Amino acid sequence: MRKLLIVDDETAMRGLYRKRLAGIYEVLETGDPEQALALALENKPDAILLDLKMPKYDGFELCKNFRSLSYTSSLPIFVITGQSGDYKKECEAMGATGYFEKPIDFKKLKHDLEVTFKHWPAPRSEAGDLPLKVAIKIKGKDAGGAAFADAAETESVSSNGFLCVSGRVLNEGCTLQVYLAGSGDLYAGLASIVDRAPAGLSQHRYRFQFDGEKENWIIQ
Repeated sequence: MRKLLIVDDETAMRGLYRKRLAGIYEVLETGDPEQALALALENKPDAILLDLKMPKYDGFELCKNFRSLSYTSSLPIFVITGQSGDYKKECEAMGATGYFEKPIDFKKLKHDLEVTFKHWPAPRSEAGDLPLKVAIKIKGKDAGGAAFADAAETESVSSNGFLCVSGRVLNEGCTLQVYLAGSGDLYAGLASIVDRAPAGLSQHRYRFQFDGEKENWIIQ
């Protein structure tokens, strides 16, 4: 059974989450944002439902903290807010997977969780990967057949490939040209997508593996 971590300072809301989601998921919950980090590392949930406004921590800060920790860095995080105003773009920039306003549409929430878990687990750093941010450029054709050349940044690298996030929809198995970004854009080689998973409201996390010879790559 998939495991959800609920972080909401309202006792009644946590009870509602448990009533509507227990039986489908194993539900862990806390009203203490500081405890949430410890619970996530100890219990290893499959997704986090995070209230946006809480005492001591706000959801923005807590989401950034989750994204900075090794285990929770790529977990699906669904932001829930009862505040007036549109925070969707700000949440997307933080790496939120989904965004819901209270009162929650639980039918849609269940649907979005189900869709997300179909692509889970997200590709994580594999043995031998280094958690290194490297500016790159990827060129090729997207899932719609349109040519593109996008700047990106790796989350981890190895001698055989890398992990990065992109807002562009790419087909698993497609091969792209990879360059080390800079004044000269050094050609690194051809790399194919071997895995992908959701990384935000409109982003995907892709694992690339080099095909054949590499040139100028950060790790040989």
